[in-house]
Amino acid sequence: MSNLAPEPEFQQAYNELVHSLEGSKLFQASPDLKAALPVVSVPERVIQFRVTWEDDKGNFQVNRGYRVQFNSALGPYKGGLRFHPTVNLSILKFLGFEQTFKNALTGLNMGGGKGGSDFDPKGKSDNEIRRFCYSFMRELSKHIGQFTDVPAGDIGVGGREVGYLFGAYKSYKNQFEGVLTGKGITWGGSLIRPEATGYGLVYYVAHMISYASGGKETFAGKRVAISGSGNVAQYAALKVLELGGKVITLSDSKGALIATGEEGFNETDIELIAKLKLDRGYLTQLHAAEDSFKSRFKYLPGERPWCHVDKVDVALPSATQNEVSEQEAKELIASGCKFLAEGSNMGSTQEAINVYEEDRKSRKADGLWYGPAKAANCGGVAVSGLEMAQNSQRVSWTSEQVDKELAGIMERCFWNCLNTAKEYYDIAEGELPSLVAGANIAGYVKVVNAMKAQGDWW
Repeated sequence: MSNLAPEPEFQQAYNELVHSLEGSKLFQASPDLKAALPVVSVPERVIQFRVTWEDDKGNFQVNRGYRVQFNSALGPYKGGLRFHPTVNLSILKFLGFEQTFKNALTGLNMGGGKGGSDFDPKGKSDNEIRRFCYSFMRELSKHIGQFTDVPAGDIGVGGREVGYLFGAYKSYKNQFEGVLTGKGITWGGSLIRPEATGYGLVYYVAHMISYASGGKETFAGKRVAISGSGNVAQYAALKVLELGGKVITLSDSKGALIATGEEGFNETDIELIAKLKLDRGYLTQLHAAEDSFKSRFKYLPGERPWCHVDKVDVALPSATQNEVSEQEAKELIASGCKFLAEGSNMGSTQEAINVYEEDRKSRKADGLWYGPAKAANCGGVAVSGLEMAQNSQRVSWTSEQVDKELAGIMERCFWNCLNTAKEYYDIAEGELPSLVAGANIAGYVKVVNAMKAQGDWW
């Protein structure tokens, strides 16, 4: 639509969906579903507002706040809040669009949304962050609620920020309700929520490995390259180690750590990194200060890990969008990578996805098998949905109960993607089904059928 400002991130997400839908038999089998495409691609509501706050020096500051309420056909809008200088409407529309179909794949009753601000929490004091959160929620509280829109954390919004935002909402509304997820355990949060995206990612890939090998292989002995070093990367790494794999890379916005020997990262290393990130530090500081890191890892400033691994079996991009390029995808394949699944949202460029899919088709079972973000990283929002359920019941589940539910959701999601791809695509003998196509079609069909039943299109 030429009258709209360019939105490259949103356009990329839209194009990926359309590519899967139009390349399948879906519109031949159900031609009426094509009419829903222009409707589902427009958010139900976009809220944009100014956020004014005072810094520690008494200076007046202003930021932009957003909430994109994309689709509520399956339930209340659900999706995170991101505080980062790069936040803009295109990024939030892409995230809300992806979130809509991701939430559909969990099997839980959640719509899709996303929000945030161009505020940067890094370098800010606790008091500055608290003042910003209270100001941000002053406007956002008019548009959310446990039956309307339930935000959560995302980049720049961790437990501290969720706490301030929840306190602000409670103060403004005089209500204690499950309006945010990712809350503290003692005031309505769920066990396993911090771990959920990373754990769920590994559970999903475990099913990929098992299916591709006919049940003969697991994570045991696999060399796993992970990008990022936040919650998703940390807990994915810990789960990989628990399942017998070797984690050979981690990274952040300043550079990458690459294992130089066979050992890779251990649980103690991950604990040190978690503490560093809680203090908003960078991996270069740890590499410089810890002899054990200097002797076992090389640090590459300004680099991502993908082109610097000699041999890798599994790649888990878990940092940010578009972090694997076409060339990096080719390098991963050349290094022997057989499985790649995204812990980050839209972690691969479209050109990289094309490389994955072409390798899967041409080399069949020997090629790289790609697990897209909307399926592979849906564990985080799935446990947010379980947190909402616990809040509604006024109960708290055990970690074992939540983890069991999470594992079941990821298993069902995998088989849904796999079987949908088989249904709507012709699969050559020996070829693995396209999980990105299966995820896109399964999510789309569920959402637009609900919209049609509710009269949103006809």
